[in-house]
Amino acid sequence: MKHLSHQPDYTLIILFEVIVVFGLIMLSSATAVLGYDKFEDSYWYLKHQIMQGLLPGLFLFLVLSRVDYRLWKKFSAALLWFSLGLLVLVFVPGIGADYGKAKSWLNIGGFSLQPAEIVKLTFLMYLAAWLEKRKERVQTAAYGLIPFLVYLGLVGGLIILQPDIGTLFIIILISLVVFYMAGARYKHLFYIMLAGAAGFVVLIKAASYRLDRLTSFLHPSVDPQGIGYHINQALLAVGSGGWFGLGLGHSEQKFQYLPEVAGDSIFAVIAEELGFVLILAVIVVFLWLFTRIMKVAKNAPDMYGNLIAVAVATWIVGQFFVNVAAMLRLMPLTGVPLPLISYGGTAMMTAMAGIGIVVNISRYTRVSKIIKL
Repeated sequence: MKHLSHQPDYTLIILFEVIVVFGLIMLSSATAVLGYDKFEDSYWYLKHQIMQGLLPGLFLFLVLSRVDYRLWKKFSAALLWFSLGLLVLVFVPGIGADYGKAKSWLNIGGFSLQPAEIVKLTFLMYLAAWLEKRKERVQTAAYGLIPFLVYLGLVGGLIILQPDIGTLFIIILISLVVFYMAGARYKHLFYIMLAGAAGFVVLIKAASYRLDRLTSFLHPSVDPQGIGYHINQALLAVGSGGWFGLGLGHSEQKFQYLPEVAGDSIFAVIAEELGFVLILAVIVVFLWLFTRIMKVAKNAPDMYGNLIAVAVATWIVGQFFVNVAAMLRLMPLTGVPLPLISYGGTAMMTAMAGIGIVVNISRYTRVSKIIKL
C-alpha cells in the first residue's frame, strides 16, 4: 500500500533545533576556559563543533529529511560494511589516532572522524532492514537469535578492540530494543542480556581502569583524589547549581577542576550554571523529543520505518539518560557523551543524520495530524 507524502512533523523539527542551539551555547560556555588554556582561543571547541559537526550534520539532515527513507533499505548492507571498514582503519598506523586509552579516531587530512559513531547509524539501518525481511522468523533461533548475535558480535568485537565500551553499551541497547520491537521472544532477549552481563564482567576484570570506574561508583569516597575524583567533582558541580544555578558562564568547576568538561561531563557544568529548574526543562525537552519520534514510529507506513524511528529514539534519548545517570552517580562512568550537546563532530553529525531520517519517515505517516503543534 502506497502512502502519499505530506508535511513533516514540525514539532519534532523545532525540538531538534532547540536542542542543537542550546547545545552550542552550553558547549561554548563549558569549554571557554579549556579552549583558552590549550589553544589560547576560548571559542576553539565551539568553532570546531560548528565546522566538523553542525555544518556537515545540517547538510545530512536536510538531504536525509527529503530523500525517501525506503531508498536506504537497498544500501543498508553496503553502508554497514563501509563503516565497519572504517572501524578497522583505526588500527592502521598513520591513520588511526589515540585519545587516552582508546584508539577510536581516524585523522585524514587534518579531519578527525570517529567510526564507532557512524556505526550507530549504519548498524541500526541495517538491523531494521534485516529484521523486516525476517518477519515472524525472527522468533526462531536459527533465523533470528543466532544471526542477530553474529552481526552484533562482529560490530561489538571491533569496538571492544578500540576499546570504547560506552559506545558498545549504547549500540547493544539500541539493538536489543529494535530486536524486541521486531517480535523477538522474551527468552531470547533474556539469554542475550545474561550473556551481555557476563561479558561486561569479563571486560571489567580485563582492564584495571574499568574496575576503577566501578569502584568509584560504589565507593566514591575511597580515593577522592584518585579514582573517585571525577565523579566527586561532577556531583559537586551539580550540587553547586542549586535551584536556579550560578548563571550562564559562571561555572567554577570548568576551571580545570572537572575532567572532560567538553565531553561526558558537560551535563555537570550545565547543572551548575543553570540549576535544577532549567535542567528539569532540558529533560522535559528530551522526553518530548522521544514522544514525537515514537509517534512517528507508531504511525510509520511499514516495519522498516517503525524500527528506524524506534532505534533513533532509543539512541538519542537513551544515551542522554545514560550520560545524566553517570553524572548523578546512578550508574558507573561510561564516557558516553551528551547527544547533540557534548563536543564531538562525528557524534553530532550522525545524530543529526538520524533525526533527518526520522523527519522523512514523518512525511509518510498514516496519521497526518501528527504534524500539529
